Amino acid sequence: MTAPQSKSSLVREHMAAGRWAEAVRLAASFPRLDKHRTAILDARTAYTNPRWLAQLGIDPETAKEAGHAALRERFA
Repeated sequence: MTAPQSKSSLVREHMAAGRWAEAVRLAASFPRLDKHRTAILDARTAYTNPRWLAQLGIDPETAKEAGHAALRERFA
């Protein structure tokens, strides 16, 4: 029987495999993201509702890239 994985290790696993949408989705559920919170939550919105971000004047692809960078900094 294997030990359960932590959510942080799952985020790292998704990142390593290139599954950024899954990594962002999981990380966005964490209660403490500190200075990375806004970028990660904006990236989550970019994946789930890109048209809404576009209406706010935020480029969804830019938000995704900022979220990826925040994940790399926070979880690397």
